[in-house]
Amino acid sequence: MSDFVPTAEAHEGRDEDDYDESLVAEPPHPINWNLLTANDAEVEWLELNRWVDWLRRTYGLPAAVIPPYWHRHPELVWELSALHLHWLCAYDPNQNGSAPLGWHRDFADARLRLRDWVATSGTRLDRDRPTRQATWPGEEPPTPSEESMITDREADFVEFVVDDVQRRQAAEDEFYRSLGDPPQEEP
Repeated sequence: MSDFVPTAEAHEGRDEDDYDESLVAEPPHPINWNLLTANDAEVEWLELNRWVDWLRRTYGLPAAVIPPYWHRHPELVWELSALHLHWLCAYDPNQNGSAPLGWHRDFADARLRLRDWVATSGTRLDRDRPTRQATWPGEEPPTPSEESMITDREADFVEFVVDDVQRRQAAEDEFYRSLGDPPQEEP
């Protein structure tokens, strides 16, 4: 894990309407959030957060489309991540001149899906709860979840990213430790 910790101060002095510089120094590619290393996850979270903030401000999107705690809902993360990739590709200097128009057409469809995801998830402008899951026959019912008030979105995002990166790093460390252990023979 890098020593960088995302903070609100990192955003100071930055023009939110300016999204010219990417934090990622490689060509756009699909992001599989399930397979990212700790270091890659940190970079991708920061990049996606920066772009989502730009998107919501540029297009005046309400919380019914992009709520403050979008990062706590995988269904929103996957949708926004795909939309971000599409945007990066559409606005690539080597892209066809009509690609941005295609992105805007797809953006209209994505806004409808985002509204559906937000309605399903239950996250709002001022409060959040984990997305409810349907229990299939034979499964244990989930622990009931309560809504929590959203008081500081930026602080929550920083805490979320730090926790996610630490969880991924612990899994990586455990994996590499397991490679050094001799295999156990079954009796």
